[in-house]
Amino acid sequence: MYGTVIGVTLLGVHGRPVVVEAHIGRGLPSLTITGLPGASVQDGRDRIRPAVESSGLEWPLRRIVVNLSPGNVRKEGPGLDLPIAICVLCASAQVPRDRASRLAFVGELSLRGSLVPTPGVLSAAIAASRSGLRGVVVPEANAAEAALVEGLEVVGVPTLAEAVAYLRGSPKPRPVAPPPPQPQQEPEVDFAEVRGQAQARRALEVAAAGGHNVLMVGSPGAGKTMLARRLATILPALSRAEALEVTQLHSIAGLLGSAGLRSARPFRSPHHSISLAGLLGGGGSYLRPGEVSLAHHGVLFLDELTEFHRDAVEGLRQPLEDGRVVITRAAGSVEFPARFTLVAAANPCPCGYEGDPRRQCRCLPHRVQAYRHKLSGPLLDRIDIRLVVPRLSKAELLGEAAGEPSARIRERVQEARERQRRRYGPTGFPCNAQLPGPLARREARISAGARDVLARAVDSLALTGRGFDRAIKVARTIADLDGADQIAPEHVAEALSYRMSLSEESLIRAG
Repeated sequence: MYGTVIGVTLLGVHGRPVVVEAHIGRGLPSLTITGLPGASVQDGRDRIRPAVESSGLEWPLRRIVVNLSPGNVRKEGPGLDLPIAICVLCASAQVPRDRASRLAFVGELSLRGSLVPTPGVLSAAIAASRSGLRGVVVPEANAAEAALVEGLEVVGVPTLAEAVAYLRGSPKPRPVAPPPPQPQQEPEVDFAEVRGQAQARRALEVAAAGGHNVLMVGSPGAGKTMLARRLATILPALSRAEALEVTQLHSIAGLLGSAGLRSARPFRSPHHSISLAGLLGGGGSYLRPGEVSLAHHGVLFLDELTEFHRDAVEGLRQPLEDGRVVITRAAGSVEFPARFTLVAAANPCPCGYEGDPRRQCRCLPHRVQAYRHKLSGPLLDRIDIRLVVPRLSKAELLGEAAGEPSARIRERVQEARERQRRRYGPTGFPCNAQLPGPLARREARISAGARDVLARAVDSLALTGRGFDRAIKVARTIADLDGADQIAPEHVAEALSYRMSLSEESLIRAG
């Protein structure tokens, strides 16, 4: 007796169709799963039989072998419970094989036979649609999520028994409509609440317009965290393609719940005690996205940057450069997208008051030196904008005039992003910060005067090749904010000021 259905396993952010085969033959009652099943799939052996029997169905008391094909791909996640159960029922002639062959099945089973919410259903539904399958059967709690995939028939069922009844020809469950996009809520914070800090406000506007990374250094209470939390309020809205990627990642991480398509850009702010796996992803045999991927198309805010584990901070080099993170384990490797805007904040020394005009630093020289060596030169070279955030003056603290609101700044940011979209449309890069160096130089349109300023800066600032390219990208963003076709000398001068204001030699030395 033989049966076959289609399931889906997750490889990073993508779903991979899996052919599930079941053979019922002679031998002592047993269930064997072959085809590189992971630990969570093997655990399903102890869930599937009780779920089938609790649903009023018959479990064959013979030797059952289930094969998961292709055999060279490791299968992880509990979403293969349902296809394995359906496959065994097909092999024992309790479910019509022809109806099951046109569908994909995804879902975790409980011992009572109910289908529980399963992470990654959106990625599985996308994989099923691209494979040409007619539809997908998923837990009822994940049906609206799967319905985000256009042109795919989604069958949401609460229990294994109802899934079997549907395959036997009972009336189809009520059609599932995709949930409406989450309404764009007014942010709880606004740039109008920020007093003073004109340079920092301008720098964050440039960062939002071009997707540039920012490092802010200043004494405690200067307003670094306040500024960082308001960056997300001036970012442009997500496109549908970006929103789908963000929703996929949150679905895989089990953070989506009953929400529909994400409409707000993510803002992730992990604590400095986070592990390397928590920041970059991984953690066990079932590789999950880390904070860098959950911040995809949004903001990753690392407060007290020098307090993070050094290996975690240095692990940011690849995602900052490539917009992706590759996690390798003994069982294989997976890739997650990680195209985010990094905003980092740090104190200038352990006590936080070095250079403060009103508080004296109490740190011993060797402690300051060790503190500064926590950040390496290669990491700092990947940060486009580096700022000293000064303490607010008395006049700024007592002033009552409100600053410019986020809505007005966001309008300028959206206009600058639109110019970049028109310029780079065929290349697929949405903003200046993401351009490869050669393309950035070719598309920069630098005036003769701006070239002279850059030439002098190469010697005076000892710019590396990467630093030179990043200065050009920031200057191009400033020109976009001004609506200029060419990069002028003043655009280059402002871009270079964001590198000179916080030099590695004067504040944080290269490790």
